[in-house]
Amino acid sequence: MSILSEISENLQNGRAKVVKELVQKAIDEGMSAETILKEGLLHGMNIIGEKFKKDEVYVPDVLIAARAMNAGTELLKPLLVSSGVKAAGKVVLGTVAGDLHDIGKNLVRMMMEGKGLEVLDIGTDVSAEKFIETAIKEEAQIIACSALLTTTMGEMENVVNTAVKAGIRDKVKIMIGGAPVTDSYCKKIGADRYTPDATSAAEEAVKLCAK
Repeated sequence: MSILSEISENLQNGRAKVVKELVQKAIDEGMSAETILKEGLLHGMNIIGEKFKKDEVYVPDVLIAARAMNAGTELLKPLLVSSGVKAAGKVVLGTVAGDLHDIGKNLVRMMMEGKGLEVLDIGTDVSAEKFIETAIKEEAQIIACSALLTTTMGEMENVVNTAVKAGIRDKVKIMIGGAPVTDSYCKKIGADRYTPDATSAAEEAVKLCAK
């Protein structure tokens, strides 16, 4: 079994310590950071993402796989920066104002990072203004909003309207998700994409950044 397959497999099983050791070994053997990231870590995270989508693994499995991935990426980050490897895109992620739920948001962050995106997680109970300010300051391509309550999902419309007022609506894509949210609601408020789960959110985000 190649070292990249070993990294992928151990990541899927959530063995953070082993992943870290294998990543270090691959670096020492002269393998490029980009290859280790894409064919080892991201490969493993993509498999977890697919399994999660099909209900073959559950939230705790995703969390421990993501922890293993972070252990590996910590070692690669300085090398990726020095070799000029850029993230696939930049996403501002948060739960809307009045809503304190973060499990779904955290899963989305892990899946997006697992696809090679840079994610700026600005937390829960985030105002529309803060979403927009962060997107402008960080030059993000995407704003991703999460809501778990019917009473807070109206805030998503505020985010869209605030982006229009700030004059950045043509520069930034707005993605929405969460239990009460639907595709028809997405169209109604003028957001760009609704996705039903963390895996498809990550896949859509990559497509939007590539455009």
